[in-house]
Amino acid sequence: MADRAVAIYRNPRFSPQRHLSNDRAIMDATVAALTDLGWTIEASDERQIEDGRVPPAALYVNMCQGPVASERLRAAINGARAVNPPASVLNCHRHRLVELMRGSDLPFPMTELHDTATLAREGATALATNGTRLWLKRGDVHAEKPEDVVATDATGLAAAAEQFRARGIGRVAVQTHIAGPVVKFYALADGSFFHWYFADPADCADVDAEALKALAVRAAAVAGLEIFGGDLVVGADGRPVLIDLNDWPSFAPVRERAARAIARYIHTQARNGHHRD
Repeated sequence: MADRAVAIYRNPRFSPQRHLSNDRAIMDATVAALTDLGWTIEASDERQIEDGRVPPAALYVNMCQGPVASERLRAAINGARAVNPPASVLNCHRHRLVELMRGSDLPFPMTELHDTATLAREGATALATNGTRLWLKRGDVHAEKPEDVVATDATGLAAAAEQFRARGIGRVAVQTHIAGPVVKFYALADGSFFHWYFADPADCADVDAEALKALAVRAAAVAGLEIFGGDLVVGADGRPVLIDLNDWPSFAPVRERAARAIARYIHTQARNGHHRD
């Protein structure tokens, strides 16, 4: 009998703009690659999981990103394997990720979590000293819109926070700016796949790719992720600093190669009985 799994596609709400087609495309390609490896795949949808309709399975190929679906999947899987595990997805929600990174020894910018209304009213934080460049980020799920991550400084912090408050976002992260070129990456937990590139094609700094990979894999291990991506900054000393970590990104620049690697990873993990909560 063929191996069977349920592939859970992401709610379009969490795939803004071009990511909508890209997120579906990477899951489609992964499903095709798993089918080539002998799996029979049942398609599901995050909105179905949000409604409490979780198909029974021994393996879930999980692209859920919202808190409702992640919590319901975690409660329903009852010992089944999920890649990514729903707990690791919840760990990527910014308020949890900040706490995890602050509790680790990984290089991560100084970051504070604030009630949005209070920050908008007071505009005060220990990080907001004159001249300090800051990033204000929504404090729950990843960015859904460009305005979910904004650059500011001490003088503009209250007004920026008010824009988040007006949009119904109750918690924000204030993060110090790290100078240096930004590197985007896609990876798997066992290191069998790692791809990186400069966010700005004009950047051409010398980069230690092995150092990038090591930091990315270590950060993912802290969160419990298996299929992941994120952003690093290469500092003036050449050392990378993690600034963001995402559960199952689109892998758009390397989709077909990534899908085959993801499918091999899932296939191997399932066959070897490896399990993560």
